[in-house]
This record gives sequence, C-alpha cells and structure tokens, in this order.
Amino acid sequence: MTTRISSSQPDKTPEAPYKVLKAVPDLDKVMNDIKRGMLPVVGTNHSADADPTSRSEVRGVKVDVAKLAAYTQATGLRLSNELPPTYFFVVAFPLTMDLMAREDFPFAATGAVHIANEITQKRALRVDESYTVRAHGEKLRPHRKGLLIDMVTQVFLDGETDGEPLWTQVSTFLAQGQKFAKDAPVSVTTRGADNGRRLDSPELPEYAANGHIKVTGETVSNYVEASGDKNPIHTSNIGAKLFGFPGIIAHGMYSAAAALRFLEGKLGGALRYRVEFYKPVVIPTRVAEWVVPEGDESVNIQLRSTSKPEKLHLNARVDYL
Repeated sequence: MTTRISSSQPDKTPEAPYKVLKAVPDLDKVMNDIKRGMLPVVGTNHSADADPTSRSEVRGVKVDVAKLAAYTQATGLRLSNELPPTYFFVVAFPLTMDLMAREDFPFAATGAVHIANEITQKRALRVDESYTVRAHGEKLRPHRKGLLIDMVTQVFLDGETDGEPLWTQVSTFLAQGQKFAKDAPVSVTTRGADNGRRLDSPELPEYAANGHIKVTGETVSNYVEASGDKNPIHTSNIGAKLFGFPGIIAHGMYSAAAALRFLEGKLGGALRYRVEFYKPVVIPTRVAEWVVPEGDESVNIQLRSTSKPEKLHLNARVDYL
C-alpha cells in the first residue's frame, strides 16, 4: 500500500505569539463554555473567515502517574516510564478545546468531527520530565461536506522551546455543513479542497486478524474517566442519537491507542503515527485488528468489524523514523 505525501504538518512560524496560561484549562469548564456558546443571544458568534489567531502555551506540565495508569488500563497499553505515543492527546485535549471554544475560532466546536490524527515524536516522552505545551489552529480549508481545520499541539522540554518539539500532533476536524463567511478573503476561500485523508484506503487482508478487541460500556466508561472527555455521544444513548449515531460510540482516540497494543516494545523511538477514522465503533461490539508490515520501517493497522470485516473503523500507519 502506498502513502500520499502528508500535507498536515503544522506551520513552522506562528503568526501570533503564544499566550502563556497558568495551567492546562479545566476540561469540564471548557465543555460548559462550549455548551453555553450554543445558546441564542448569549452564545458565541463564530465567523469562518480566517485561521484562528489565539495560541496558547502552558509551562511546567508534568505527568500525573495515577492518571497515566488509568489511561493505560483503559486502553490496554503497558504502564512504564515511557509514555504511549497517544497519551499527550489526553493531556493537551483541554487546551485544544479551550481554543475551539473562543470567538476567533471559525465555527462552533459542537458537532465538529475528529476525522484524522497525526502524531510525530522524536522519542518517547517520559514520566519524570517537565514539558511546555503549545497549541493553535491553522489551515481552515474547504471539504465537500463542510470545512476542515487542523489543531496543532507541540510538546517541548521546559526551557527548550527555541528548538524542535519532541512531540507534535495534528488533529483534523470536520465541521459538516459549514461554509466560509461571505467576507472571507479569497486567499482563504481558494485554499485547495481537501478530504482530510493522508493514507490510501486499505484492502481487507486475506488472512485472519491478528487479534480482537472487545469494546463495551465499561470500556468506554473507563476511557471517559481516564481522558475526561464526557461528550454525550460517548456517555448517553440519547446524546449519541441526537448527533445521528445509533447508540453510544467509542472515542476515536481510544481506538487509536488500543490499536497500538500489538506494537508494544516498538514505540519508544522516533516515529510518526497517522490515524484516520471511518465508521464509528458503536458499543457493545468486538473489533478485529490487522497489523500489516510494509517493509522494515512501516506498519499498517486496520480495525474492522468482526462480524462484517468489510466495515472499516480505523486505518492507521506507523512509520519508524
């Protein structure tokens, strides 16, 4: 399987300085602000006319070992001094959502769909280190179903922000049904249309799956507690149905983390982990996982329905750098 050249790498030179926050925002408060922004009159007015200008930085971010233990237990990954490549998604998620709740964000965060994620690490992050975390949004662009934007997170060792980040994440979100504002400049509206995909659609392997993952209500509840992400599509059948799902669905980044369990022991070095989300994982269910080597330096990972393998839930690729 060939891979398209990725265009999801973040801009190297931010246009605005980062605002230093005292701490990572409280996720519950941020989510309440997002809900409040939906209300008429007092709600937040968003305009899809440019990339957001807000950029946030938090220094002295340390790993809470108890939270890390809960995360590894919820995802089936190994607890050690080296962090799973996906762990800082959870750490930085409140920072990302805080930016998406602000007035300069081009559309309401409610209903935005996380369709792809790319993590690049120079080496594994460690429990005993202290980090500076930066986040911003960029590359607002058209999609056939609405608008796309990339939320970028960068992690540095404290005091080393002049160098390259140890860990970089680009999370791509789709706002379905959204359009550019009428006064959006041509330089923005003429950005090339994008489907958010960086990997070719995989073929169903002709051999049996490497293993299966049982995803239940308890699985999702454990990830909710570990991640703090209490979006109603993950906690309530009613909430899920309001957003068009048949029932509670597993978090996409739970699937992205759980899919790495067959690569334990091979995740401590420099790597890039690209994930694309397809059909949601509606619980309870069992998903089949295929781990397909592609030469010596790359692995394709597929999560598919056990009962209907043609139904693809997740397509991912690990490249060892």
